[in-house]
Amino acid sequence: MKPGTKLRSTVCDTSVVIVRPAGDLVIDCGGHPMIDAADPDTGAGQPAAGLTDGTLVGKRYEDQDTGLEVLCVKAGVGSLTVDGRPLTLKSSKPLPSSD
Repeated sequence: MKPGTKLRSTVCDTSVVIVRPAGDLVIDCGGHPMIDAADPDTGAGQPAAGLTDGTLVGKRYEDQDTGLEVLCVKAGVGSLTVDGRPLTLKSSKPLPSSD
């Protein structure tokens, strides 16, 4: 996995781009591993119960433990996880005051 790698979900419309890789991790969406965006469609059905919080387009998601960061480029209903931990929405840094 390297920066710019595009992954997509097999259970919903979610697609992400790797911003900051963190080793050999498997990113899941809706409880199923994400695949390379160029791979043929291998629809695995529906997201697993409890993993349907969804993703938001244009938002960055991160894993504090590993430093992994991804950018959502297509929203979907599945939740992003890595090693069973949910990825959290990365908060934006406040801009400095212009006074």
